[in-house]
Amino acid sequence: MGLEKLKESTKALITLGPARNDHWIGLRTGIGIFAPLITLFAIDRLDLVVFAVFGAFTGVYGRVDGYWNRLRMQIRSGLLFFVVIAVALSASYWWIDHENPEVMKWQIVGATTLVAGICSVLVGLMRLRPGGSLFHIFAFAAIASIPHPAPMGEALLVAALTILLALVIGSAGALGQWANLWQRTPLPPLSDNVRKAIWWEGLFYILSAGVAGILANTVGSQLSAGHNYWAMVAAVVPLVGHTTRLRIRRGVHRVLGTLVGMILMALLIWLNPQVWILLAVIAVCQFLAELLVMRNYFLAQVFITPMALVGISLGTGLSGAVMYDRVVETLIGCAVGMLGVLLGSWFGLVLKRKQGLLPKSGS
Repeated sequence: MGLEKLKESTKALITLGPARNDHWIGLRTGIGIFAPLITLFAIDRLDLVVFAVFGAFTGVYGRVDGYWNRLRMQIRSGLLFFVVIAVALSASYWWIDHENPEVMKWQIVGATTLVAGICSVLVGLMRLRPGGSLFHIFAFAAIASIPHPAPMGEALLVAALTILLALVIGSAGALGQWANLWQRTPLPPLSDNVRKAIWWEGLFYILSAGVAGILANTVGSQLSAGHNYWAMVAAVVPLVGHTTRLRIRRGVHRVLGTLVGMILMALLIWLNPQVWILLAVIAVCQFLAELLVMRNYFLAQVFITPMALVGISLGTGLSGAVMYDRVVETLIGCAVGMLGVLLGSWFGLVLKRKQGLLPKSGS
């Protein structure tokens, strides 16, 4: 039985799920991130790259049929990203104590934990897909951690223009199809049960991200690992899934995909290519990640890892230090997330037994 489970788990690492025109969203997001990055490189403003990257995440929210339906979803996601970026910038300017690293890391964890819960609820209420607040945790913490960010007006302008570009690219296929452009699918009202589930999920995001952040600041610091918010991002990864088994598998795939992705990152560090080539690498990895993420999370993570590490290294240069941080924080975060999933599953079973919905143990 154990050998069969091992074979099944190993097979899941290389098995692709059914294709759903994933190459199109991969192409849209690849272009949506490369165009603003290469433009910023051309005008020598790489300090604004981070705002373009997180604005470009708007393009990820495009897995929906119908141009109007896609536009509606991407407008909502773009507005939410813009607010998160603006709040993160404000926190970096006027609240985060960058002069005191010990205070700063707890400020980042506390504020990011709130963002994790609030954005999870908002994403659920706005019916955005993918669900959860993973991207918003990443965006807020990364920007709030910048000690001397670019001028707010310039940063928000870049974010807004990148979001607008994602909307344009997402709607570009409608050219010449005007008859179908305004066909829309009305969103049904949310039931009381769904609303309760959204609020419960927000609580799980707060708990998972918060605990992971605390451990990253304690255990991670003792291991000389930085980027505590990477643990918070990794902790919410297992929360996505319809069953406990799928959620645990997603956490395992995050860890294994990160480790394999380090091989690509090490290769990039060894080659040390020019900046414009690194920008192209980000775009290609974005394309491959979106091509694979709905079909095999492990394979997608192999490309997500170097994309994220290259993105945060553009200003400082590629180094092995970020590789170490990524591995340590991912292990901490995924351990917290998977343990939370198991505890939540156990609590749900106990609750159902008390309500008489399941037979009691031993009966």
